[in-house]
Amino acid sequence: MMGAMDTTRRAILASGAALLPQLNSTLGAQEKPLRFGLAGLVHGHASGFLRGLANRTDVELAGVFDPDPALHKKYATMFKLEKTPFFTDLGKMLDETKPEAVGAFTSTLDHPVVVRECTKRKIPMMMEKPLAVSNEHAREIAKLSRESGTPVIVNYETTWYRSHGALWNLVKQQKFAGDIRKMVAMDGHQGPKEIGTGPEFFNWLTDPVKNGAGALFDFGCYGANLCTWLMDNARPLSVTARVQQMKPHIYSKVDDEANIIVEYPKAVGLIEGSWNWPYSRKDFEVYTESGCAHAIGGNVLRVRRPKAKDEEVLTPDPLAPAERDPISYLAAIVRGTLKPGGLSSLENNLIATEILVAARESAKSGRTVKL
Repeated sequence: MMGAMDTTRRAILASGAALLPQLNSTLGAQEKPLRFGLAGLVHGHASGFLRGLANRTDVELAGVFDPDPALHKKYATMFKLEKTPFFTDLGKMLDETKPEAVGAFTSTLDHPVVVRECTKRKIPMMMEKPLAVSNEHAREIAKLSRESGTPVIVNYETTWYRSHGALWNLVKQQKFAGDIRKMVAMDGHQGPKEIGTGPEFFNWLTDPVKNGAGALFDFGCYGANLCTWLMDNARPLSVTARVQQMKPHIYSKVDDEANIIVEYPKAVGLIEGSWNWPYSRKDFEVYTESGCAHAIGGNVLRVRRPKAKDEEVLTPDPLAPAERDPISYLAAIVRGTLKPGGLSSLENNLIATEILVAARESAKSGRTVKL
């Protein structure tokens, strides 16, 4: 019996030794940094993306595209990217550096251009909010993603807020105070010029063609995204919007104040996007049948439970590691440990685009737009 066991043990050890090279190869592949490409430098959020990359060992910057060589020099100096290859041709950057994922920081108008090149090569990508300037562009992006089998996601700062994760858990999973009746999204800042937005960003952000609108698209998109999320990607019944130019001497071509009413069968969303807040804010209030939850920025959640006399102030738990920031999220999608969903998904953002386009139409016509 012992002889048979020794023979079996030797066979197991031999098979294990044979698997070691393959196992080491797999582990090495997992430890190898994920290669990111950056498409566009005219969006101010490119700086935050590059700062995020600089502090990580699991990802690396493979190459950068932008048609303007002056921006190459600016960003190479700012982030010490002297060894990173810069390109004025997007296709060439993708073919020569072979990134495994791409972050797009172009104008919103140019999103389809980046998606066409990435999906052609089956490279997953992430773009800055909002998805598109029109429903036609949004549908083209979705079609390219679907037909190529290439993930395309949309990045909103608020997606990675711990407060929003805790709000979802209370309102949607625990259903702590009944069904949602009203949502109020308050997003914006003092204005692009007032906060010192760079010229390459300011020029297209205040262009109604390249941005789709002014504050209406720039900050109205957050509320459209969040309301769609909490309504389980349901299309609203109607959209009514009004816009203003409180500072026409600065923003002569676009609105700087936008208020949107989004109606659902048993709920309403109030979206307040503004370049006129006295301070930067991204706050979200949700009122249910007998309670409310108010996310203040990313780290605080105020809650009033049914029949409670006072509010609770909660410090939300951290999100899962792969869902704490856009780089980790896109990397998890590329590596197959997550599938696109929720606030970043095309399903959500196709409807969010419909809301924004309907709001633009409503503001122009002075009428409610039925969806």
